[in-house]
Amino acid sequence: MRKIEIIEAAEQELTEAIAYYQEIESGLGLRLKEEIRAAIQWIGLNPELPRLRPKGYRRVNLRVFAYYIAYDIWDDTIWILAIADGRRRPDYWIERRKQKKLKTKL
Repeated sequence: MRKIEIIEAAEQELTEAIAYYQEIESGLGLRLKEEIRAAIQWIGLNPELPRLRPKGYRRVNLRVFAYYIAYDIWDDTIWILAIADGRRRPDYWIERRKQKKLKTKL
């Protein structure tokens, strides 16, 4: 399994999404967090299975929540670029592909 890194902006999106859903209903934010964790683990095991998008990244849609995880593979590392709300403007985060600043390791 490759190393997985999440950039700071994606970490912030995750934190905000969890807080938003937790405010709607107690426990809902934790369900989102668990779904994202499971999706990231799946990505770690199957990084090249999702198709390469025209702009050069890969994407995994969540099943329950209207979010997706956008990522790129560089060398032996999977970089999580966005935990994006699927209802937002597509590819708003695309400039992050140029970043390699880390926030945390999953």
